[in-house]
Amino acid sequence: MEETQNAVLETWDLIWLQIVEYGTGILEALIILIVGFWIAGRVSNWVKRAISKQDHIDDTLKPFFASIVRYTILIIVLVAILNRLGVQTASIIAVIGAAGLAIGLALQGTLQNIAAGIMLIILRPFKVGDFVDAGPVSATVDEIGLFTTKFTTVDGVYISCPNSSLWNSKITNYSRNGTRRMDIVIGISYDDDIGQAMSILSDIMAKDDRILKDPAPEVMVMNHGESSVDINMRLWANGGDFWPLKWDLMRATKEQIEADGLSIPYPQRDVHVNPTSGSSSDSAPKAIPASVSVGKKASAKKAAAKK
Repeated sequence: MEETQNAVLETWDLIWLQIVEYGTGILEALIILIVGFWIAGRVSNWVKRAISKQDHIDDTLKPFFASIVRYTILIIVLVAILNRLGVQTASIIAVIGAAGLAIGLALQGTLQNIAAGIMLIILRPFKVGDFVDAGPVSATVDEIGLFTTKFTTVDGVYISCPNSSLWNSKITNYSRNGTRRMDIVIGISYDDDIGQAMSILSDIMAKDDRILKDPAPEVMVMNHGESSVDINMRLWANGGDFWPLKWDLMRATKEQIEADGLSIPYPQRDVHVNPTSGSSSDSAPKAIPASVSVGKKASAKKAAAKK
């Protein structure tokens, strides 16, 4: 009888030890879980506040970074809880790693877009409202997302472009700098007065307040063409005024040049036909009527010199 009682007591002691041991492990796991959630929330909020102070990071990425930090901490907490409960975490970590690798391979294109979206948001080669020429797109940026970037073309067409296509192409941002240089070439006849033409163009630029004074606008002879003397108007303007100013100057220069008696020539070619050898016709070259003149102007003196 006494031996039976001792056996019962020993069994109870073993059960109690197991209860205490597992109970302590469960209690510690609960404490780790509570503390882990608290730390994850506090660190996530701290990261969000720290990123919010950085003006060069887009608002789209701020909650994304905070979520990454929070879930990373929670994964570590989960592994710690399983380890405290006696679960072999090495195999679980291996399974998680294999699953992550499989998911990464399956979503390779999507992950490339996410990575490209993060880089576009961090480095900011363009922002919302900029007019850019990037890869297959030449339009105004409407929204920068983690997967795609949305655009609107000048004729009102909506475009959604994968971020990876933008990141792997050259990006030209026409709105990044506040000012832009403009060059307008005006051709005048060789018979016209170059000084008068340059003075006319300078006066046109001086009257328009949209043209910046610094850098100062310039007028220079750019080229002696086959049918015209090319004079260039070089000026700087604010990005928002660029196209309206260019359209106005293109009209004003033509109207003023012609009003002051100068001409803007168009390319033409005078063709002279030589008679065939042995012909009784007049040996002087015959000019084709002006109605059939085509192409670029050639000097009649050169044609006569060959004869």
